[in-house]
Amino acid sequence: MKTLIDLIKEISAPKNQWFPITKSELMDYEDDVFDLIQNAYAYIGGHANYKNPKDLSLSGEDFEAIDVDNDPDIDAVSISKKRPYGNKLVATGHDGSKDAKRAVIKRRIDKLKSQGYYIEVSGKLQDILLSKGVAPITDEELVRNILKGKDIKWNGDGTYERILGGTSHTKMMLGKPNI
Repeated sequence: MKTLIDLIKEISAPKNQWFPITKSELMDYEDDVFDLIQNAYAYIGGHANYKNPKDLSLSGEDFEAIDVDNDPDIDAVSISKKRPYGNKLVATGHDGSKDAKRAVIKRRIDKLKSQGYYIEVSGKLQDILLSKGVAPITDEELVRNILKGKDIKWNGDGTYERILGGTSHTKMMLGKPNI
């Protein structure tokens, strides 16, 4: 049975508009948000930084969500964290629907074309973002400064190797960090 607070949140949550998820809301809905993230990263066995729902409310990151369909549940989330060079986009989540995936990608593109946002990315998402005009960061010194303290192997083409979750990954940094 839904509580009055749940009902109020459903009525006030804007459709087709991104809105912040407060820390208290995140604690209330961390299972649902975790499921969206797990769904988005299922192809690699889940997100390396989020092993269970409690990891979300302990993370200190910023969460925003969108509801793109007729049911009252959120369909996608975008997660970022504040860093010295701006806001680093660190994760997404979605319910698997085309509309939710499209909303997340569009949000990423819009943010990454704005000053103060950047991302480390690879694979299909890297290809999509580059094809939509998101700027790659190919200056090795800048990438190393942004990732200060992280061990990376520069590949000479704007990509680099980095260990994440115990596994080496080829990444590229995109966006417009504050420099």
